[in-house]
Amino acid sequence: MCGICGVWEYGTTRGNITPGLLASMRDVMTHRGPDDAGELVFDEARGGFGFRRLSIIDLSEAGHQPMHGCTDRVWLVFNGEIYNHASLREGLEQRGHVYASRTDSETILHLYEERGLDFVQDIEGDYAIALWDADREQLVLARDRAGVKPLYFYHRNGLFIFASEIKAIVQHPAVTPEVNEEALYHYLTFVTTPAPQTLFRGIQKLPAGHMLIVDRSGKARISQYWDALPSASPKLTDSEHEANILKLLRDSIKKRMMADVPFGVFLSGGVDSSANVALMSELMTRPVRTFTVGFHDCEELNELESARAISQRFGTDHHEVMIGREEMQRFLPELVFHQDEPIADPVCVPLYYVSKLARDTGTIVVQVGEGSDELFGGYDWFRTYLQIQERFWRHAERFPVAVRRAGSVLAKPLIKKMLKKRMASELVRRLGAGESLFWGGAVVFDETMKSRVLSTEMRARYNGVSTYDVVRNYQEAIAAARPDADAAARMTYLELKLRLPELLLMRVDKITMATSVEARVPFLDHHLIEYAMNLPRELKVKGQTGKHILKRALESILPADVLYQPKRGFGAPVREWFRGAEGEKLMQQIMNSSLRERKFFDYSFISGLADEHRREVRDWSANLWCLLNLSVWYDRWIGRN
Repeated sequence: MCGICGVWEYGTTRGNITPGLLASMRDVMTHRGPDDAGELVFDEARGGFGFRRLSIIDLSEAGHQPMHGCTDRVWLVFNGEIYNHASLREGLEQRGHVYASRTDSETILHLYEERGLDFVQDIEGDYAIALWDADREQLVLARDRAGVKPLYFYHRNGLFIFASEIKAIVQHPAVTPEVNEEALYHYLTFVTTPAPQTLFRGIQKLPAGHMLIVDRSGKARISQYWDALPSASPKLTDSEHEANILKLLRDSIKKRMMADVPFGVFLSGGVDSSANVALMSELMTRPVRTFTVGFHDCEELNELESARAISQRFGTDHHEVMIGREEMQRFLPELVFHQDEPIADPVCVPLYYVSKLARDTGTIVVQVGEGSDELFGGYDWFRTYLQIQERFWRHAERFPVAVRRAGSVLAKPLIKKMLKKRMASELVRRLGAGESLFWGGAVVFDETMKSRVLSTEMRARYNGVSTYDVVRNYQEAIAAARPDADAAARMTYLELKLRLPELLLMRVDKITMATSVEARVPFLDHHLIEYAMNLPRELKVKGQTGKHILKRALESILPADVLYQPKRGFGAPVREWFRGAEGEKLMQQIMNSSLRERKFFDYSFISGLADEHRREVRDWSANLWCLLNLSVWYDRWIGRN
């Protein structure tokens, strides 16, 4: 894991890139790579790379970047890990390639020299890659299939800039931070920004599974090299599926144990992290290091006892940390610095403290459980949306919009039985508008709520804009490619495009890297993703049980009381944080933010939400946390600085 950045002034005859500029961009990401730093100026000072290193594979100086291939005509900066690099290296050496190190980074260079842009088809891992090819006069960027690693870019006025973090891009004097209002509109729904947008105007993110090539003329081509579409697969028995899933997960965990530094697992005591511990224990002769976070002020979210039980069962080297409101308040300013753009998931707070705990013990690499619930239908809302889809929505979709609009009134009582009143109203609106049922698993301000929280001026500016435009693009993609895909596959596909890469995986990357720890995600190995996408709905959700086939697959390694306990999830007591004296302090940060001067929001409506929340009329904590993160972010990056 590292931090990478670069600049190319492709449109100039005389370059202005200096080592000092590259160092200023690079060193604002020192937390991503405290072990080494490097820079390279190329193309007659028109281009340059910067690099910060977190040493994990081949700790020697041979792993220094920027790194060149067999000649000095191709240069690389790379963040991440290539888990199949040893087998790739064997083949490359047999074909005459000569290595100068044991690093996985060097394998990328040799593959590119041999296969050109097709090199990405061979590599398996988590990565953000940048290559300068002097002979072809092109800059090549690639982001891994699932989107575990971030990669941002700025492309204007003869200038192309990229980096692992936005804060490196805004170090360049040509870039002035300003808010992207359309991205803000979508952020309110997703509590993050959908690719390729960011909250910084002019700065974009490369979508997961995509490459970007910039040529000498400045033309940029973005292409998708992998997609998580379901495909035709042979019919197997349940026991065959169970065996295949267990093997794929075991292989994925084994690959992600590749390291020359200490590694461990973030353990909650739930199914996913417990599976990581159980399978890792099989592959190790020494105890697995495990790390858990608990809360002083919310016993119902504590999973300490469950984690301790798993630790005792598998004999792990277990570590714990306790946090509360004070730790949350202390971390909030640092949170928006490390996130670059707000990721309004309160889990970022406990995640930071458990990551810091791991780093303090000397643990550099951890495995986490993200992705399992999305792939195998583990959430309660997944089952609820499936029930609505199958009971009547799929029938309603066949009718013209005018008929759906009339029928939506009749459907409201049925929807209200299955969902909270506020969400039911939004689904009735979607039905009448001819929109799809499912927009993702992390919708906070839906279109109905946005019409109330946004100011009159903002609503006028974005009249006719809908976040459904984002959702529809992905829904149309899977419908065109796989018209026979079932509802579960379509929902999972949308999660793999929106919530997973830009919310869950970005919170993991940004927060663990804030403490110089690399997180690896075994459930999102692309072989496991492809397998899960082809599983029929009835193997994922059976009755009231989510992740049915995964739990069956894990029965040989985990006890029933772990597999079939009620789902709690890794959370944070944000509901409690917005009540009492601490809640007043948090609300002051929203109400007094310089964001208020932009007149984006109706602050009397926001005040009303806070009042209802304090009086426990309704839980508005997710909405308030979304607005708090946005306000603190704006003050840090744009308004007051």
